[in-house]
Amino acid sequence: MSTVALQAGWRERERARLFDEMPSGVMVVDDSLSVVDSNRAFSRIFGDTQGRACYEVIKGRDSVCSKCPALATFEDGQPRVIEETGADQSGRAVHFLAHVTPVANDEGDTEFVASIVTDLSPTRRLKHEYQTLFETVPCFVAVINRDHRVVRANEAFRRVFGEPTGERCYRLYKRRRDQCPNCPVDLTFEEGSTQTSHQMGVSQDGRPTPYLVVTAPLRQDDGEITHVIEMALDMTEHQKLEERLSHADVLRLALVESSLDAIVVFDHQQKVVLANPAAEKLIDLSREELIGGRAPNRLVPKKLRSVLSGRQSSLELPETHITTAEGERIPVRMAAVTLEVHGKFIGSAVIAQDLRELKTLAREKLEAERLAAVGQTVAGLAHGIKNIITGLEGGMYVTSTGLKRGDQERIGQGWGMLVRNMSRISELTKNLLAFSRGETPRFEIASPAAVAHEVVDLYQESAAAQGIKLIAEIDESVAEALIDPEGIHSCLANLVSNAVDACLVCDGEKCTITLRLFEADETIVFEVSDSGCGMDYEVMQKAFTSFFTTKAKGGTGLGLLLTRKIVQQHGGYIDLESESEVGTTFRMRFERARLPVPDTKENTDD
Repeated sequence: MSTVALQAGWRERERARLFDEMPSGVMVVDDSLSVVDSNRAFSRIFGDTQGRACYEVIKGRDSVCSKCPALATFEDGQPRVIEETGADQSGRAVHFLAHVTPVANDEGDTEFVASIVTDLSPTRRLKHEYQTLFETVPCFVAVINRDHRVVRANEAFRRVFGEPTGERCYRLYKRRRDQCPNCPVDLTFEEGSTQTSHQMGVSQDGRPTPYLVVTAPLRQDDGEITHVIEMALDMTEHQKLEERLSHADVLRLALVESSLDAIVVFDHQQKVVLANPAAEKLIDLSREELIGGRAPNRLVPKKLRSVLSGRQSSLELPETHITTAEGERIPVRMAAVTLEVHGKFIGSAVIAQDLRELKTLAREKLEAERLAAVGQTVAGLAHGIKNIITGLEGGMYVTSTGLKRGDQERIGQGWGMLVRNMSRISELTKNLLAFSRGETPRFEIASPAAVAHEVVDLYQESAAAQGIKLIAEIDESVAEALIDPEGIHSCLANLVSNAVDACLVCDGEKCTITLRLFEADETIVFEVSDSGCGMDYEVMQKAFTSFFTTKAKGGTGLGLLLTRKIVQQHGGYIDLESESEVGTTFRMRFERARLPVPDTKENTDD
């Protein structure tokens, strides 16, 4: 074989290999637009081309495209460059650049047309992603040239500062007429490095806009800096948050530091991180001694430690004690609450109220109430004695005038008046002795329910014998209390006795008396209700103010005075409700907080 033939064969094989190895897709069509050849790169994108037309392969069409570039090249023999969008073998859109060129035969006629296809989809996708990022990034982005003109800006920038339209950055950002001092853009151009600074801009509606600026150089391939990209983060909300935090800190100082109650804050490790001046004063320790360490056990009752460790969200102790360094036991009301951020336990706070002054005031108030009761009792005694003296004076007058006249009938009348009032003096003396003997109550831990049952048992049979039903509604769960059981027994017995008398003088049949005991809101309540004749308004007003009695005979009116005195000695209250022809209810209320405190020492660790 000749050398020329060998060279021709080699060139043909090399052309075929190069055709198939080209990184760009190549398709060759005849004048009927049928694909006569394609390389591997083309087939990878568009699939098998054998026996198919170009518009079917590239566009998935069943007819020739309008303005077909291949037909135009067949007609004029001119190469063309076009951008098109087709569909790959999976049906996905493909954006490509096609170089359409004629392939001539030996006579110079265009026999075929070749299309060299470059897939632009990845480039276009990157461009779209970049554009999306540039436009939607949540900060201001601007591209600035050396003349300080904004050549491009994103949507966030345009929304706040307006369209750039080639305007200089200082005009857009700050509405300035001259360049900013210490311009970060200039520094980036000069030093070629990233710059960061805080700036205050002005929005297009005139609103001050603080922002954090980061500038970075944009270089060409030769390293020359042609532009600077400036990214600015709007700090308006951040600044507002700082202001709110500042206000919150001022409020904390005003509330916590000035609070009359002691406040101690612990972290999640139960170490003290804050203590106000009231806490220093109450526990006699400085903040320097408290902060950073654990509070001494004598200052935190065991019951509160479950809150300090986060096992319990909150707890209140109406009354407990803390012990100072000198051993003084201080009565306090304490409350503890956990502190959480987004559901995470970060610590706890304890608030303590010093009860010493309140207890002193309560004792003084109670003493004043007791003195007032004594005063009312004395006033009642004086009124009763005055009535007896008036009766004696009347008897003496009638007797004297009868003696002077020798009128035996008048003498007898006067003598009778003297006898009756002397009898009243005797009865009054006996009641006053009983009244005075009960002056000092004997307090002990006793069951209110047991006292109530004793009174019911005492009167139930005698009441039934007189046709009266005595009903007991006693809550056995009422806890023991520090009371004078004999005094409370006397009060209940007197009220039940009065109720029996009220039922006896009533015309109604089948009267009932109900003795109730219950507890509500830390208050022990005794009630004695009857369905007797009741009282009108005038009688109710006199019930506790004098030696008033509604009994036909033998009544001194001291019963209710004695009852009220005993109730007030317990720090309690007595009142009544009554309606004529319906019945009467006497109610004795004893707040546990006002009852005497037992003289025992409480361990604050309990």
